[in-house]
Amino acid sequence: MHGQDLLRQDLCRIGRSLFERGYVHATAGNISLRLDAPDGGGVLITPTDACLGFLAPEQLAWVDAQGQQRSGERASKTLALHRRIYAAAPDARCVIHTHSTHLVALTLQGVWRVDDILPPLTPYYVMKVGHVPLMAYRRPGDPEVADQVAQAIEAAARRGTPLRAVMLDRLGPVVWGPSATQAMATLEELEETAKLWLMCRREPAPLSQAQIEELRCHFGACW
Repeated sequence: MHGQDLLRQDLCRIGRSLFERGYVHATAGNISLRLDAPDGGGVLITPTDACLGFLAPEQLAWVDAQGQQRSGERASKTLALHRRIYAAAPDARCVIHTHSTHLVALTLQGVWRVDDILPPLTPYYVMKVGHVPLMAYRRPGDPEVADQVAQAIEAAARRGTPLRAVMLDRLGPVVWGPSATQAMATLEELEETAKLWLMCRREPAPLSQAQIEELRCHFGACW
């Protein structure tokens, strides 16, 4: 299980980094990593009500491919959501959910559009984040959220604009990616764009269609 041991340490490092930089607070948020068969299969996920800044590797819940917990403390209440994202987005290797301040504030003030919580303000938002739909409010851990998110991922894939994130109304973003590093980068870009939008009092004009098309042509942006 040496490979799983390394992944446990990596997940704790991610949690500590997010906590120390203010992306999560108290016991809010959760993180998971997909495990390959040699590492046991299934997912590693943070425990319910754990502070992400002070995780220990042995605390982390290992849930096998059949959904049975094999070790660690009780898995996060959002386990069903993480598992559905991995099923709907085969390239996802890491899922991160936070209660990031500016993004939650955005939902309280009103998002740009339900299918796009923020306009395409900057080139890196278009390239690194893409479309982010708003998911209707449900209590934390409600399994219906997992269904909503899986349906949004599948619909976006059919349109040729795959999702990297969704926003849970009043709760915070859920992001995923082919590595923990890329999932964190998506989260950071998303939160910083929300901060810019609110700081500028929601007044800046979005990038034009011609500017977005240029990003598609030069960088393969999926917008």
